[in-house]
Amino acid sequence: MTLIRRTWLLAPAALALAAMVGCASTPAPATVAETAARTPQLSTLTKLIADAGLTDTLKGSGPFTVFAPSDEAFKAVPAKTMAELAANKELLRSVLTYHVVAGKVMAADVKTGNLKSVQGANLGVAKAGDFVTVEDAVVTQADVGATNGVVHVIDKVMMPPRR
Repeated sequence: MTLIRRTWLLAPAALALAAMVGCASTPAPATVAETAARTPQLSTLTKLIADAGLTDTLKGSGPFTVFAPSDEAFKAVPAKTMAELAANKELLRSVLTYHVVAGKVMAADVKTGNLKSVQGANLGVAKAGDFVTVEDAVVTQADVGATNGVVHVIDKVMMPPRR
């Protein structure tokens, strides 16, 4: 009887401890903007999203599919172009929204063809097996889930056609 009583008293404490451990290892659900901010290889993109005033939009209801250039992708952009983006918020918004598609497009759902970017131009997408490309960028990390869409990390910054 004593063993049963002690086990019964310890059970709630063990459950509480298990719940706390589970909470610590499971991040809270996040929007695409928050997901990008939590992804170390997307720090440049996160800063540019904030600079362009798009953070609140990407925290909105969506859904959004974001083809997110990695920090390495931004390093490959010429310094002159990065300076131009920093000086021209309209151009920066155009470049960033060119990387966003309305709706949630998982890698498995990609069909070779075009997707309309939020910026307004079409993005050429293709899939061969698990290999997904958008324009001439390769998806290096697919299907990073978010509460309002999905993020796909890509290896290149895509520039929209000039209008």
